[in-house]
Parts: sequence; C-alpha cells; structure tokens
Amino acid sequence: MFSGGSYDEVERWLLVFLTSHAKREHPRIEVVLDEDHALQLQGRAYRARLRFGDRLSEPLELDFTDVADHRGTLAWCAALAARTRALARSLLGAGSASDARAR
Repeated sequence: MFSGGSYDEVERWLLVFLTSHAKREHPRIEVVLDEDHALQLQGRAYRARLRFGDRLSEPLELDFTDVADHRGTLAWCAALAARTRALARSLLGAGSASDARAR
C-alpha cells in the first residue's frame, strides 16, 4: 500500500508518523530529523530525535530501505509506534522535580 518511494517521500512519511505517535504522549513534543549529510547524501538512513523543550532524546536510527519496504506493514508500524511512544515517555520522565510540578 505505502511501500517504496523516494528518499524524500519516505522521509516525509517518517516525520509525520513519528510526530503523530510522539504527540500522543505530550502535544509539545517535536520530532527533529538530524541534518547528517553523510547519511542523507548516501540516501541510506535517517536519524530522528524527540525534543521536549530544551531536552533531546536518544537518537532513533532507521535504514531507508527498511522504512520504505515496511511502512505499509501493520506489525512493523505498530512496533515503530511503540518505540516512539516509549522514547517520548522516557524523555518526559527525564525532567527535574520542578519540571514535573510545572506540568
């Protein structure tokens, strides 16, 4: 259904997918795709991080071929959604006690 596509098309899909699942944990979480030209020039991989305020998550690295081939697969998408939401929860839990009181 959605498999395949150019590097840019798959990147757009990935950004929207990750954002939609991260925002289910907190609406102010943003997804940032790294501007690593070595990855982009090769057209082979993506590195995404979640951002909440001034905090960044650990990187989520995904191979272009893997995303392009599996973005139409329900089980693969469910696993990526679960990884994204877990990463968002860990980012939210990384704040200080004063951050928690402010929420």
